[in-house]
Parts: sequence; C-alpha cells; structure tokens
Amino acid sequence: MNLQLPFGRTTVSLDIPKTHPVETVIPNETPITSDPKTIILKALQNPIHREHLSKIVQPGDKVSIIVSDTTRPVPTALMLPPLLNKLLAANVEKEDIIIVFALGIHRYHTEKEKRSIVGQDIYQEYQCIDHTIEQCDNLGTTSRGTPVEVFRPVAESDIVICTGNIEHHYFAGYTGGLKAVLPGVSSRRSIETNHALMTEQGTAPGNPDCPVRADLEEAGKIVGVDFICNVILNTNKDIVGAVAGHPVKAHRAGAAMVDAMYKQEVEPADIVVVSQGGWPKDINLFQSHKALEHVKAAVKPGGTIILVARCNEGLGDAVYEQWLYTTSGPLDAIGRLNKSFIQGGHKAALIGKLAGEFDMYLVSELTPEVASKAYFKPALSIQEAFESAALQYGPDARVVVVPYGGSTLVVGKSK
Repeated sequence: MNLQLPFGRTTVSLDIPKTHPVETVIPNETPITSDPKTIILKALQNPIHREHLSKIVQPGDKVSIIVSDTTRPVPTALMLPPLLNKLLAANVEKEDIIIVFALGIHRYHTEKEKRSIVGQDIYQEYQCIDHTIEQCDNLGTTSRGTPVEVFRPVAESDIVICTGNIEHHYFAGYTGGLKAVLPGVSSRRSIETNHALMTEQGTAPGNPDCPVRADLEEAGKIVGVDFICNVILNTNKDIVGAVAGHPVKAHRAGAAMVDAMYKQEVEPADIVVVSQGGWPKDINLFQSHKALEHVKAAVKPGGTIILVARCNEGLGDAVYEQWLYTTSGPLDAIGRLNKSFIQGGHKAALIGKLAGEFDMYLVSELTPEVASKAYFKPALSIQEAFESAALQYGPDARVVVVPYGGSTLVVGKSK
C-alpha cells in the first residue's frame, strides 16, 4: 500500500507491505455547499444566542478584531471582509477598528506575514498590529486564580470580536472561541497560570468542559468579549462551516461540527504513523506535538508512533529548547514541571511522558542531534522509520495511519 502524508507544503511517500493490516483514519469530510463568503455571511446573519452586530455596535465605538497568527491555518483574509462590512454598515468608522494578531507566546510577524494573513487591501486600509505580551492591562482574576491581563488596545476597546477556526486541542478541548483572548492576546503570567491547569483531571482533547477552557472562557467574560466568528475547515483547509454569535454557545455549536468530522474510533495498533497535517501546522516541533496527543489512544502500550512533521522553523520556542538542553532527560523534565509549571517547558515534559510510554520516531528537517535531544529517534525518511519499527513487531503488525493528526482526534473503540 502506497500512502502520501502531508509534509510542509508537499507530501512524503510511505509503502507498507501487504502483510500488514492497515487502517487509514480519514475525516468524515463535510461537503462544501457554498462559497466561503456565503458560508461566513450566513453565520453572521444568523448569530447563535446573540443579537446581530448591527445591534451590538454603535457609531463611535472602538472595535478590536482578534485574528490568528501565522501558525494557524485560519483563512482570515476570507473571514474579515464580511465581518468588516457588517461593522461599516453599522456606521463604525475604519479608523475606530483595530485588527490584532493573537500571538500568545509566539514570535512577532514579518510585515509580509501580516499582509498575507489579512489580505493586501485590508492591511492598507486598517490598523493591523501584533499583540505585545509586555503591554497588558489587568482586568481582574478568574475563580481559578488566573490574572486576566490583556493587550492594552483590546482592553481599551468598546467592542471585542474574536475570530479563528475550531478543531480539537490537546489541553483546551478545542481551539477557537475565547482562546483568541487567552492565550491569544494575554500576558505571559496569564498564559502560564491558565496553561498550568492542563495538569488537572479532565484535561483532554474534545472535552469542552476541561479546566483550561473553563478558565479561559471565564477570562473572556471578564474581558467582555461581545461576539465571535469561527470557521470549520476540511483537510484541504477549505471552509465547510461557520458559526457566529455568543462567545461560548456559538463555539459549542462549531465544536459539534468538528466532532462529526474529525473524531474517529479505532482499534489500537502496534505502529501509528501520523502527520501533523502539513503547513502551517507542522511549522515547528512545538506545534507538531499536538498530533501525538491526538493519536496516543490509537497505540498499544509500548507501541510505536512515527511523527511526520517538517519543522522548518525548528523547535519553535526558546523556553522549550532551553529545557531540552538543561534537563538530563524525560524524567528530569517531568519532575521539573511537577515542581513548577513553566510555559514552554511543559512541551518537553509532555513529549517526555509520551517517550516513556511509546517508541517515537521523527521524520522532519531537524538535525538528528536535535531530534534525539527532543526524545525522538531521528529518521531520514518515513520509509526508514517504518521499516525500523516493523522489524520490532513483525510482518503482520497492525498499522494505523493518520494523515491529518493536528485535526483528527482518535479514540479507542467502544466495546
């Protein structure tokens, strides 16, 4: 069997001998029923548990629209025109609208990246700025103790609108919704306090009530987010659905669409081959780790995971890199995180935990030295990694292949 798996902007090939039982986990693609503009416009015209934007905004209001950064596959340039037109139709002035790129703890954008995300015309006509982690105002504290420190231009806005896409997320349940605020446009202290909740019971992809999401949604309420517009994408990154309206209730409606498409049951296998899903999801190892969390239920205890991720921007986080080089190995990283949660360091500990449970290979553009330091067995090709793993389990080892691991959530089959 020959399979093509996403790798950056291209694919890599894997040949699996016929002796292996193979299950390829492909999402239940939702058919495209309309063009993207129509899908988004329909969502804006039918907001869920919220009035129309025309009744929410007033002339003279200062409006912040939070958009995703370059590590996310969000078609922001398609989403913004219908949304902006709604605001302009409500007599909001262009100069009163600010578009904020939600960076969290990620790097700043280049001018080219900003222009590409929002589109040339919007970039020229509207103020488009990166979130700055050091310029945040304190608006309160959640019941779990997270300080709500938000980027000043957002905190000072009369109206806050969050955009993004919804997919499964390994510790926030799902992406999208109020995740645009926390971690999107929050301070490092806020992000680290919120993300520390990932160690609590109930943390799992596909759980909308997990501690991290419950906390960030409370933070969004404190900020006073007025409206969201989120899309659901297929594996080609085409828009197949959209929701708009109430920051939580609209998000839940979108999450149900995601489950119907991307939540899959499988019998655990000896070998799982997973791609993060190509660019931009596999831009670095920090992001690509998510695929491991999404497929771990598909691997037998002591089995093998082969991660396919280009990682053309390396590890993706300075703190994560520091932990890899200042800890003695997975157990040290896990112990260090248990003593004190550090954003970025958590990635070393989480991957370290998986490395203690499974054999893990990495097919990437990272050097073998870096891949090894990150607790993987480096492989020059996916074929090399597979053949090495197959030697351990034999010619009839069961194999599960997940081409879009950044989006697909694999769960064990119900008995």
